[in-house]
Amino acid sequence: MELTQVRLLVDDFAACYRFYADVLGLEPQSGADRGPYEKFSPGAGSAGIALQDRAMMAQVLGALGDRVTGHRSLVVLRVDDLDACCAEITGRGATLLHGPAPMTDRMRVAHLEDPEGNLVELQQWLRPRA
Repeated sequence: MELTQVRLLVDDFAACYRFYADVLGLEPQSGADRGPYEKFSPGAGSAGIALQDRAMMAQVLGALGDRVTGHRSLVVLRVDDLDACCAEITGRGATLLHGPAPMTDRMRVAHLEDPEGNLVELQQWLRPRA
């Protein structure tokens, strides 16, 4: 078994597409900026983040239930230089909710939200696990 992606169900596909492509700078697989599906890949690793139009998935499954309130997911991306990454993405329109700040003695983090309210954590590892 191999993890290939984490898929986020979204209502405003275009806004989320712009966030992951233009603000975070992740590489879209096909350029399907209007959906109903797109996978984004970071510069390293094989897993990705995918967006799925919520209404389409509701048609497939028959129902998805009510849209949730509050934070239900946390996407974590590792970066080499947290300060530089935060400066870059805020320059492209991101708003940080927290950080950059230490989380433990091994990492620093910053948090932001995508247009659907999914949390995104950027983390810089200061030292590997012993």
